[in-house]
Amino acid sequence: MKHTISVMVENHFGVLARVSSLFSGRGFNIDSLTVGETEDPTISRMTIVVEGDDRILEQVTKQLNKLIDVIKVIDMTGENFVERELLLIKVAATPAMRSEIMQIVNIFRAKIVDISFNSLTVEATGGKAKIDAIIGMLRPFGIKEIARTGRVAMLREFRGKV
Repeated sequence: MKHTISVMVENHFGVLARVSSLFSGRGFNIDSLTVGETEDPTISRMTIVVEGDDRILEQVTKQLNKLIDVIKVIDMTGENFVERELLLIKVAATPAMRSEIMQIVNIFRAKIVDISFNSLTVEATGGKAKIDAIIGMLRPFGIKEIARTGRVAMLREFRGKV
Protein backbone atom coordinates (compact mmCIF):
# COMPACT_ATOMS: atom_id res chain seq x y z
CA MET A 1 0.00 0.00 0.00
CA LYS A 2 1.20 3.53 -0.80
CA HIS A 3 1.57 5.83 2.19
CA THR A 4 1.86 9.62 2.14
CA ILE A 5 3.68 10.84 5.23
CA SER A 6 4.14 14.44 6.33
CA VAL A 7 7.10 15.03 8.63
CA MET A 8 7.63 18.42 10.26
CA VAL A 9 11.31 18.87 11.14
CA GLU A 10 13.70 21.47 12.46
CA ASN A 11 15.33 23.18 9.48
CA HIS A 12 18.88 21.96 10.25
CA PHE A 13 21.77 20.45 8.32
CA GLY A 14 21.65 16.62 8.13
CA VAL A 15 17.98 16.13 9.02
CA LEU A 16 17.07 14.90 5.53
CA ALA A 17 19.85 12.28 5.63
CA ARG A 18 18.75 10.98 9.04
CA VAL A 19 15.09 10.74 8.03
CA SER A 20 15.75 9.05 4.68
CA SER A 21 18.18 6.57 6.28
CA LEU A 22 15.38 5.33 8.55
CA PHE A 23 13.41 4.30 5.47
CA SER A 24 16.31 2.75 3.56
CA GLY A 25 17.51 0.92 6.68
CA ARG A 26 14.18 -0.90 6.82
CA GLY A 27 14.05 -1.73 3.13
CA PHE A 28 11.54 0.93 2.09
CA ASN A 29 12.07 2.53 -1.30
CA ILE A 30 11.03 6.18 -1.21
CA ASP A 31 8.83 6.79 -4.27
CA SER A 32 8.68 10.54 -3.78
CA LEU A 33 10.33 13.00 -1.42
CA THR A 34 9.84 16.75 -1.27
CA VAL A 35 11.20 19.13 1.34
CA GLY A 36 10.60 22.82 1.83
CA GLU A 37 10.33 25.54 4.43
CA THR A 38 6.96 26.12 6.05
CA GLU A 39 5.42 29.43 7.08
CA ASP A 40 8.04 29.32 9.88
CA PRO A 41 11.54 29.40 8.29
CA THR A 42 12.97 27.35 11.18
CA ILE A 43 10.70 24.41 10.28
CA SER A 44 10.59 22.31 7.11
CA ARG A 45 7.87 19.98 5.85
CA MET A 46 8.96 16.69 4.31
CA THR A 47 6.35 14.88 2.23
CA ILE A 48 7.37 11.26 1.73
CA VAL A 49 5.55 8.70 -0.41
CA VAL A 50 6.49 5.07 0.23
CA GLU A 51 5.04 1.68 -0.59
CA GLY A 52 4.94 -0.71 2.33
CA ASP A 53 3.28 -2.86 4.90
CA ASP A 54 1.23 -1.00 7.55
CA ARG A 55 2.94 -2.74 10.48
CA ILE A 56 6.47 -1.90 9.39
CA LEU A 57 5.47 1.64 8.47
CA GLU A 58 4.09 2.06 12.00
CA GLN A 59 7.53 1.09 13.35
CA VAL A 60 9.23 3.61 11.05
CA THR A 61 6.81 6.31 12.22
CA LYS A 62 7.67 5.55 15.86
CA GLN A 63 11.38 5.71 15.04
CA LEU A 64 10.90 9.04 13.23
CA ASN A 65 9.20 10.47 16.30
CA LYS A 66 12.29 9.56 18.35
CA LEU A 67 14.63 11.65 16.18
CA ILE A 68 15.64 14.89 17.90
CA ASP A 69 14.88 17.19 14.95
CA VAL A 70 11.45 15.67 14.18
CA ILE A 71 8.56 17.77 15.49
CA LYS A 72 5.55 15.87 14.13
CA VAL A 73 4.79 12.86 11.90
CA ILE A 74 1.44 12.39 10.16
CA ASP A 75 0.55 9.38 7.99
CA MET A 76 -2.02 10.98 5.69
CA THR A 77 -2.97 7.67 4.09
CA GLY A 78 -6.71 7.25 4.34
CA GLU A 79 -7.15 10.89 5.38
CA ASN A 80 -8.71 13.64 3.29
CA PHE A 81 -5.80 15.66 1.92
CA VAL A 82 -4.83 17.92 -0.97
CA GLU A 83 -1.89 16.80 -3.12
CA ARG A 84 -0.04 18.29 -6.07
CA GLU A 85 2.92 17.53 -8.30
CA LEU A 86 4.65 19.79 -10.81
CA LEU A 87 5.66 18.57 -14.27
CA LEU A 88 7.86 20.20 -16.88
CA ILE A 89 7.78 18.22 -20.11
CA LYS A 90 9.59 19.06 -23.34
CA VAL A 91 7.72 17.67 -26.35
CA ALA A 92 8.86 17.42 -29.96
CA ALA A 93 6.66 19.88 -31.85
CA THR A 94 7.01 20.91 -35.44
CA PRO A 95 4.87 23.90 -36.43
CA ALA A 96 2.32 21.48 -37.95
CA MET A 97 1.87 19.58 -34.62
CA ARG A 98 1.61 22.61 -32.35
CA SER A 99 -2.13 23.21 -32.51
CA GLU A 100 -2.91 19.61 -31.51
CA ILE A 101 -0.44 19.79 -28.61
CA MET A 102 -1.90 23.14 -27.53
CA GLN A 103 -5.39 21.60 -27.43
CA ILE A 104 -4.13 18.91 -25.04
CA VAL A 105 -2.36 21.55 -22.94
CA ASN A 106 -5.61 23.56 -22.68
CA ILE A 107 -7.71 20.51 -21.76
CA PHE A 108 -5.37 19.81 -18.83
CA ARG A 109 -5.24 23.51 -17.85
CA ALA A 110 -1.48 23.37 -18.28
CA LYS A 111 0.62 26.08 -19.89
CA ILE A 112 3.40 26.41 -22.40
CA VAL A 113 6.44 27.97 -20.73
CA ASP A 114 8.98 27.71 -23.57
CA ILE A 115 8.86 27.32 -27.31
CA SER A 116 11.51 26.64 -29.91
CA PHE A 117 11.39 25.66 -33.57
CA ASN A 118 11.35 21.91 -32.76
CA SER A 119 9.80 21.71 -29.29
CA LEU A 120 7.37 23.03 -26.70
CA THR A 121 7.94 22.92 -22.95
CA VAL A 122 4.76 22.44 -20.95
CA GLU A 123 4.15 23.07 -17.25
CA ALA A 124 1.38 21.11 -15.52
CA THR A 125 0.31 20.79 -11.90
CA GLY A 126 -2.10 18.36 -10.34
CA GLY A 127 -2.47 15.03 -8.65
CA LYS A 128 -0.54 11.96 -9.77
CA ALA A 129 -3.36 10.76 -12.04
CA LYS A 130 -3.53 14.07 -13.92
CA ILE A 131 0.26 14.24 -14.34
CA ASP A 132 0.39 10.63 -15.57
CA ALA A 133 -2.49 11.35 -17.97
CA ILE A 134 -0.92 14.41 -19.62
CA ILE A 135 2.36 12.51 -20.05
CA GLY A 136 0.40 9.71 -21.72
CA MET A 137 -1.38 12.12 -24.05
CA LEU A 138 1.85 13.89 -25.06
CA ARG A 139 3.93 10.71 -25.47
CA PRO A 140 2.87 10.07 -29.12
CA PHE A 141 4.40 13.42 -30.15
CA GLY A 142 7.80 12.40 -28.79
CA ILE A 143 8.98 13.33 -25.33
CA LYS A 144 12.41 14.92 -25.31
CA GLU A 145 12.73 15.48 -21.56
CA ILE A 146 10.74 15.24 -18.32
CA ALA A 147 11.34 16.90 -14.94
CA ARG A 148 8.79 15.97 -12.30
CA THR A 149 8.63 16.95 -8.65
CA GLY A 150 7.56 14.68 -5.90
CA ARG A 151 4.19 15.01 -4.23
CA VAL A 152 3.43 17.84 -1.85
CA ALA A 153 0.45 17.25 0.40
CA MET A 154 -1.50 18.89 3.18
CA LEU A 155 -4.45 17.69 5.26
CA ARG A 156 -7.69 19.44 4.47
CA GLU A 157 -9.00 21.79 7.18
CA PHE A 158 -12.50 20.31 6.89
CA ARG A 159 -12.29 16.53 6.76
CA GLY A 160 -15.95 15.63 7.16
CA LYS A 161 -18.37 14.51 4.50
CA VAL A 162 -19.86 17.18 2.26
